Amino acid sequence: MMENWRRVELVLTLLVCVLGCVNGATDPNDASALRVMFSSMNSPGQLTQWSANGDDPCGQNWKGITCSGSRVTEIKLPGLALSGSLGYQLDSLTAVMNLDLSNNNLAGALPYQLPPNLQRLNLANNKLSGGIPYSISLMRSLTYLNLGHNQLQSQLGDMFGQLTSLSTLDVSFNLLTGDLPESFSSLSSMKSMYLQSNQFTGAIDVLANLPLENLNVANNRFTGWIPSQLNSVNLQKDGNNWNSGPAPPPPPGTPPAHKGPSQKSGGNDSSSGSGAGGGSKKSGIGAGGIAGIIISIFLVGGIVAFFLVKRRSRRSSDIEKLDNQPLAPLSSTNDVPEMKSMQTSSAVNTKIFDTSASINLRPPPIDRHKSFDEEEFSPKPVVVKKPVTTPINVTSYSVADLQMATGSFSVDHLLGEGLFGRVYRAEFDDGKVVAVKKLDSATLPSDMSDDFTEIVASISLLHHPNVTELVGYCSEHGQHLLVYEFHKNGSLHDFLHLSDEYSKPLIWNSRVKIALGTARALEYLHEVCSPSIVHKNIKSANILLDTELNPHLSDSGLASCLPHADQVLNQNAGSGYGAPEVAMSGHYTLKSDVYSFGAVMLELLTGRKPFDSSRPRSEQSLVRWATPQLHDIDALSKMVDPELKGLYPVKSLSRFADVIALCVQPEPEFRPPMSEVVQALVRLVQRANMSKRTIGNEQGETPRAVNPDTQDYMS
Repeated sequence: MMENWRRVELVLTLLVCVLGCVNGATDPNDASALRVMFSSMNSPGQLTQWSANGDDPCGQNWKGITCSGSRVTEIKLPGLALSGSLGYQLDSLTAVMNLDLSNNNLAGALPYQLPPNLQRLNLANNKLSGGIPYSISLMRSLTYLNLGHNQLQSQLGDMFGQLTSLSTLDVSFNLLTGDLPESFSSLSSMKSMYLQSNQFTGAIDVLANLPLENLNVANNRFTGWIPSQLNSVNLQKDGNNWNSGPAPPPPPGTPPAHKGPSQKSGGNDSSSGSGAGGGSKKSGIGAGGIAGIIISIFLVGGIVAFFLVKRRSRRSSDIEKLDNQPLAPLSSTNDVPEMKSMQTSSAVNTKIFDTSASINLRPPPIDRHKSFDEEEFSPKPVVVKKPVTTPINVTSYSVADLQMATGSFSVDHLLGEGLFGRVYRAEFDDGKVVAVKKLDSATLPSDMSDDFTEIVASISLLHHPNVTELVGYCSEHGQHLLVYEFHKNGSLHDFLHLSDEYSKPLIWNSRVKIALGTARALEYLHEVCSPSIVHKNIKSANILLDTELNPHLSDSGLASCLPHADQVLNQNAGSGYGAPEVAMSGHYTLKSDVYSFGAVMLELLTGRKPFDSSRPRSEQSLVRWATPQLHDIDALSKMVDPELKGLYPVKSLSRFADVIALCVQPEPEFRPPMSEVVQALVRLVQRANMSKRTIGNEQGETPRAVNPDTQDYMS
């Protein structure tokens, strides 16, 4: 009997265990989708507990995963430097309401398979490309959609008709084109819309009656008039081609503009045309509207009749002339090459042409069967092709040459990767070493070789001791490569932030020397070059150091020449180098370069990265954390890079901090020009009172007193 009870007890225990395990396990579909996602993101080690074979994300507390029961409800993994793609099985995550993968390095196209019941989707600040999938149109619960700062292309599909809960939409800083979709007018809950820094065209009338509070349409190609309904909205609109002057009156019979019931007419006339304001979808046309339409019909009819009579009188003489001439010249061989070149160039529809050149297409042969003489009213200008400037003083390399010198662009030769492409070390048979930047196709499409030659020609004109010299280029087989002089000591970023047991930290002398040399490079670009060149990408990774630790500013002139460079650069928002006004407008200026230079100076002073997510929240943004302390000598001494071990002149440090404070002011108009920054740093060097305690050399010899006027700061 006792033995039977033990058996029953054992069975009950096993049953409880089984039920407990089943209850604690994650839904198999959810687990499978997360495993695929993990593999697609290259199995990142920073996702603790995640596994390509794991079956219980909820029970095992996978990083960033929130569950309710056995279902995954949230995936929040922002700012973890995740790469790869999103996977192809996310649509099985039917309980997920919040997906946040912002501020990572995810690439590839947005998958069609997204969690269908999302309320919040944030994929901002990645490298996603392609178009916006139509599956988003089915997410009726979506309230927040942020796809800003990516590389999304093509037009927005007309797919917003069912997204009536969406209150925030951000697709800013992409490469989106075309007119705004009509279904935008259905976004009845829309409060904040950010469309800036794309290539949208047409009017924005479709946004007129939305309940908007914030709207940013800056830096597109919009035309037409800004609807009066948007006057009360926090609107940013600069950088478009708005029509000037008063907007034309609406066509006869058009219902009055409205934003809601508060603007409804107080009368009871059922044919007033304000049905939408009163809650009805019907709209009538009043007597005035009918009269207007009748008058319009008569006017149009009269105009058409006039031109038909004119056409008949001219048609007979035109036909006589054509009948007396052979038709062959209209399609002669002289026309074929030009028309063929226009057809085979895929850049015709996408390239932004220089307005200083007269650009047009050759008029087609006359069609004798046309019912109207369109040629009379649309004169066609003559085709003028802009001559391509040949680069001077630089070597033209073949792809084969550069492949040989870089080991077929192998990882072993990779020096680094930036927003515009990867950089490789190339060594030729004669021992010459150069750095080769291979531009991404997204940065410069393969069919824009003429533009690339123009870019090379422009950059080849830049010559300054502190600007990295362009020595060659390659434009073959759709590849675009720039060949620069090579600097053995790598970048300032590597010196400051990559630990190496064999390398010694930069002493104070060298830091001031690097700041002064970089300032001189910017002074050259801003104030010597004509027209001025905005660098747009000042950061420590773009300051290269030679064997004597002289700085050389790389990528100079590149961002100002590349099409869509601003959109590409704005994907790096949040790096800590960008000026506040750039984050708002996406526009780069000479003063935004000054701000970025100030951030680099702070980097030199503190040894910290301009943005470091590993630090406490209040210290992550270097400029925000350091600026209030720059004029407090005690706080300043605590901010100094510990690697300096206190070996710096206090007065020199204080003056260095004063220059930084000027450069990183929030208001661009208060930042100094680079010539003044150079003068301030020169005075700092001249006044420096070096002592045995503060001066050493790069070889680690015993510190010694040095005359500041003979220091190598000035080299």
